[in-house]
Amino acid sequence: MNNYWITNVRIEKGYEKPENTVAKTLTELVNIQIEKGRIANVTTEAPPSESEMIDANGALMIPAFREMHIHIDKTYYGGPWKAVRPATNGIFTRIEEEQKVLKDQLPTVEERAKKMLELLIQNGHTHIRTHCNIDPVVGIENLKATVSALKAYEDLITYEIVAFPQHGLLRSDSVELVRQAMANGATHVGGVDPATVDRNIEKSLETVFSIAQEFDAPIDIHLHDSDSLGAFQMEQIAELTEASGNQGKVTISHALALGDLVEPRLQTVTEKLAEVGIDVTTTVPVNRPTIPIPYLWENNVPVSVGHDSITDHWSPFGTGDSIQKLALLGERFRISDEIGLSQLLRFATGGVTPLSPTGDLQWPKVGDDASFLLVDATCSAEAIARRKPIRAVYGKGNIFVPKQVVEEGVHS
Repeated sequence: MNNYWITNVRIEKGYEKPENTVAKTLTELVNIQIEKGRIANVTTEAPPSESEMIDANGALMIPAFREMHIHIDKTYYGGPWKAVRPATNGIFTRIEEEQKVLKDQLPTVEERAKKMLELLIQNGHTHIRTHCNIDPVVGIENLKATVSALKAYEDLITYEIVAFPQHGLLRSDSVELVRQAMANGATHVGGVDPATVDRNIEKSLETVFSIAQEFDAPIDIHLHDSDSLGAFQMEQIAELTEASGNQGKVTISHALALGDLVEPRLQTVTEKLAEVGIDVTTTVPVNRPTIPIPYLWENNVPVSVGHDSITDHWSPFGTGDSIQKLALLGERFRISDEIGLSQLLRFATGGVTPLSPTGDLQWPKVGDDASFLLVDATCSAEAIARRKPIRAVYGKGNIFVPKQVVEEGVHS
């Protein structure tokens, strides 16, 4: 469909503010023209009678989601149930498991990745950043399968692929493999725990930034280290970001230390991240201190949510449901008012919300990409707080219709 109308669709237009207190979100029913993957018109007038039309029946239109931290290349999803084994040696238990698990999974990587992509799209994600294992066990084979799986959904989604040396860039001698990955479809250079895993903060980070410079690519570094050790590495990343001219091109995934810091250390680290345009992704963990997501955003450090895992040998948990994730975020930080709830959308959409905090219309507008969701809710705040179901997903103007993913051979 290149040119059609969504009719009777609900959009937000402002906040009702009796006595300067927001009581509810104001909405109206409109008709929206979609043309060549973009929004061409937003009007209360009836479309031309000869137009192709899809009746939204009063469903709420909200921006599509961006899944900013997932591993689609190593998952049990689509296969039989497996819980995880106890980690007796932290992250190294899982790395040791991967010596066998990754080889066993190779025949099913692409099909399971497709199944996970279907789940993510069904849950409203039209942009996906996936981390892909690059290591001596599988080389770049997982990357090949990941690229193939993502290409199957290019009519609906945009995507990024992080060349991720899960076993340690230096520890597993994966530097040349990461270079190969960057030449074969990866878009971002990854890294993991320069201190705990690579045991050489300076060399590990300098190598990541060197590869990124070689391929003119952004960076996404997993950082699980806590407290002052994690904070020190963030400061080192910030300094390298500035020195290399990579402002605005670096992500720190997890950044768990931010959940451990208190003032004034938290403010110092936050300011350093903001100064060089480093953003953060988080799964909103509840099994440890959660990073201060609202505080970071308010201090100019963009934060995005991701799911990381949807059942694998690292974790049996994960739903791919970002509405549920945002509701959890709201509960964790005691956000329950109308504006606060509606603004939670920004953590799943790359900062896009229908209304600004002051109630000004920001989305949808003519020229915007036609990637959006139709939800059974009266407003964004209700959609999140009540975990309302998604009725339809549109990516690049195309409606998502689940494909038949081949079942044969998808087993453990």
